[in-house]
Amino acid sequence: MSDAADTYDASRIQVIEGLEAIRMRPGMYVGSTSRRGVHHMVFEALSGAVHEVLGRGAGSVDVTLTSDGGVRVADDGPGASFGSAGGDATPGLEARLTQVYAGWELEDGRRTVLPASFRVGLSTVNALSSRLIAEVRRDGAREIQEYARGVALAPPTPAGPAEGSGTVLAFWPDADIFETTDCSYDVLVECFRAVAHLNRGLSLSLTDERPPGGAVTERFEGGVRDFVAFLETTAEGGPVHPDILDFEVEDPRMAGTVEVAFRWRDSQDAVVRSFANSGPTPEGGAHVEGFRAGLAAALTAYARGRGLLTAADPDLDTGRVGEGLTAVVSVKLDRVEFRGATRTLLGGAEVRSCVEEAARVHVGTWLERHPEQASAVVRRIVRGVGRA
Repeated sequence: MSDAADTYDASRIQVIEGLEAIRMRPGMYVGSTSRRGVHHMVFEALSGAVHEVLGRGAGSVDVTLTSDGGVRVADDGPGASFGSAGGDATPGLEARLTQVYAGWELEDGRRTVLPASFRVGLSTVNALSSRLIAEVRRDGAREIQEYARGVALAPPTPAGPAEGSGTVLAFWPDADIFETTDCSYDVLVECFRAVAHLNRGLSLSLTDERPPGGAVTERFEGGVRDFVAFLETTAEGGPVHPDILDFEVEDPRMAGTVEVAFRWRDSQDAVVRSFANSGPTPEGGAHVEGFRAGLAAALTAYARGRGLLTAADPDLDTGRVGEGLTAVVSVKLDRVEFRGATRTLLGGAEVRSCVEEAARVHVGTWLERHPEQASAVVRRIVRGVGRA
């Protein structure tokens, strides 16, 4: 081997920046070049739209899978201006579409993060699309800008007057990048249903223009209570008590809120779904650990107070009180911390302690106020009814 071949210096380092890097290594940004990666692009676009809408407290986001293989995400939010207002303002839509990590993706403030979202932002959607059209309705006017593989074909162009406000992103995943550009209607419906349950007042619709077609709108005024009722439709065993318990607490110590709903069923199996900023945390984490610990503490205290546990009996543990439980545990935090890079296991000591305290207090209060239902739950747990 020659000396030249052995030489490695700065001249041999290739620097790839911006959208070019995204197109060269798409798996680093959307996880896969399979259908899963295409879904990730939809979730990224949807995350931004949901955030815009929730900034107003409520509203709607409509997603269409077009007959020509595109995806259109439309919201009725305030309309994301193409340009920045200057100074330290959040970058405008054009910057968010062309600059990696520009805009809301790096800000705190309980941002909605949907399934598989790494918060890589709209620039990734733009870079991995063969074509993207952005439309903004704002201040009575309409503007449009078109891109090809992340590159703007022209500046934002006025397109006449507009009623209302909102943002529309239509994009076509690049067939040169992805093994398939096809989206699964069923996968998106499942995601939409969860996000709508977790955000009262939010309406999410999905329309599939491809054969055989399909359309659904998800909106749930009951929030996580409705979510538990939905999960129970496929769970084993009937309810042990009539009420679905729920509580919502804002706690500045964890800079966020926790919302929980649950009910026990006549079964040994537990169905517990957990979320952080509307994104699923299938491995659980601090919020689930806190909920289970607070639940066990409240039930133990009630059982001892009623003489259902003697001084010699051990406290009820989290596994025992969780038998037959159907629960949804959702936290919305200004700053989300995960254990590891996969964003599936929530961290945060403050989150655990705050959720534990909220569960202990609210469940304890419910037990005291509903003695008949409390007796049915506690006696079942203490006696181990339904266990082999």
